[in-house]
Amino acid sequence: MESYNLSILTKKLLESGLYLITSKTLKEVLEIKNERTFYKIVKGFIKNDILRNIEKNKYYVTGKNIDTFEIANFLYQPSYVSLETALNYWGVLSQFPFEITSITSKKSITKKFDRKVYNFSHVSNKYFGMFTKKNNILVALPEKALFDQIYLASKGIKTVNFDEYDLKNINKEIYFEICKQLKADNNIINLTKKLNW
Repeated sequence: MESYNLSILTKKLLESGLYLITSKTLKEVLEIKNERTFYKIVKGFIKNDILRNIEKNKYYVTGKNIDTFEIANFLYQPSYVSLETALNYWGVLSQFPFEITSITSKKSITKKFDRKVYNFSHVSNKYFGMFTKKNNILVALPEKALFDQIYLASKGIKTVNFDEYDLKNINKEIYFEICKQLKADNNIINLTKKLNW
């Protein structure tokens, strides 16, 4: 079995510039093919507080303050931050939600890491999208975050309290263009009518 120097491997890892990393990418960065050797090294990294385990085969490099939105994007892919979390981010909802909420085209799932709850809500492929990349984070545009919220509320999955919404950061024309583009059904349109534009 080949022997590896942990400090050389640590240097390699830090020089990669990656802070959120999967086992597959980590293997490539460290250029290690043997599974047993790889997991022995990962164990050494964790023991020496170089890596932290997020979940199976997903890690983050310690020493960098990682945004919860980045973790959300990394935890479950494809996904983007949306719903209450994005509405709060854009200043539409003043209360900061307890969970980090995202949209995914895969099945709905809830994950926990570092005393935070990450909630991923499924939408069909036709409703998945219209996000922007801000500071390395995929987050729904304000109008799309509102649409996602209303869409899931129309399905009985989410609740909406329109009195809590400050709509000055929502472009009404863009919102209705999204409704048109995505062929929003009557349930979505009827809920939308309750907004205090």
